[in-house]
Amino acid sequence: MGSIKDEVAIIGMGCTQFGERWDKGTEDLAVEAAWEAFEDAGIEKDLIEACYLSTVMSPIIGVGGTIAADSLKLRNIPVIRNENWCTSGHIALLEACMAVASGAFDMVLAIGVEKLKDTGYPGLGTGRGMHPVYEARRTSPGSFALIAQRYFTQYGLSEEEGKETLAKIEVKNHDNGSLCPKAHFHNRITIEQVMKAPIIAWPLGLFDCCGNSDGAACAIITTAKRAKDFRKDPIYLKGFGISADASLPHFRPDFGWASFEALVTSSHKAYEMAGIKNPREELDLAEVHDCFSITELLIYEDFGFSPRGRAREDVDSGFFTRQGGLPVNIDGGLKCFGHPIGASGLRMTYEVYKQLQGKADLPERQIPDARLGLAHTFGGPPQISAVAIFSNELG
Repeated sequence: MGSIKDEVAIIGMGCTQFGERWDKGTEDLAVEAAWEAFEDAGIEKDLIEACYLSTVMSPIIGVGGTIAADSLKLRNIPVIRNENWCTSGHIALLEACMAVASGAFDMVLAIGVEKLKDTGYPGLGTGRGMHPVYEARRTSPGSFALIAQRYFTQYGLSEEEGKETLAKIEVKNHDNGSLCPKAHFHNRITIEQVMKAPIIAWPLGLFDCCGNSDGAACAIITTAKRAKDFRKDPIYLKGFGISADASLPHFRPDFGWASFEALVTSSHKAYEMAGIKNPREELDLAEVHDCFSITELLIYEDFGFSPRGRAREDVDSGFFTRQGGLPVNIDGGLKCFGHPIGASGLRMTYEVYKQLQGKADLPERQIPDARLGLAHTFGGPPQISAVAIFSNELG
């Protein structure tokens, strides 16, 4: 596999408030995120040579690149839309990075935007998906509930022990989200609240599932060579990995239910490009796809943050908390931002970008001396995973 390590940099980012944005339309959110990014980069939009757009559930008026082209008045440049389930925001970002690294463009925009609240899209994934075969009978909570049950059995956790481990992940994320001004939910919760919450799909309760939100996020990418012409603290892409499975793993007789090949492969590809040998020790923070608490637990092990079957020990020790050895979802993750599908990947990258610059919105949220950060999304069907690794250091 080739490499674009240290060839491109992010010089500006923007992110809206996430939540029930009844006061704003899809185009309004796109403008809100993009104008913050332009101001952050200190450039005018006329310097943008191409735009990569991520949106999944937008109405018919948003087909193609209309949302970005019309709302941002991007005239006579390519506007390329992708829809890759929950990874769409990261795919837009990585497409933009590859476009700059190829030499096709010098300055590009990646933007993700979604207004789920206006679509009637059901909360907690309780509605059926759009694929007539893959999702004819399953729900997202139901699928991940089966994964949680299998994980508990495989690694010898009682239902009580398993649910308490998952509860600690959600307590962590809500504690982080309570401090993040742009998050949808700011409520701190307790282990007892999580354990006693209404069950959505056993053993996953209400607090084990992320919600739906509206939001947008945006990045401006240029070459690493030009980056410091625009700002003194650009953030450089060190590596990325994308893995799309050929079919829904759940349908395979050999699927183990406690690991996803797409998660393992995408992270290892990103580590290889970035030159990372020990992600647990080398990464300073990670934003991962916590659509459900069990998903985050699996990611700890599939990404090499924890040994197989031992993530519970790291959860119990506080290793993934804000003060721990590897803070994960320092902004509260999907659990506190919700998951406006096309926007999430860029929103996660926004948090990594700000942390690596030492510019978290509140001093108590800043991770000291953060140098290397990971952002990740995971979706389907079938399963697709995207990982991007960034640094504030070149070379």
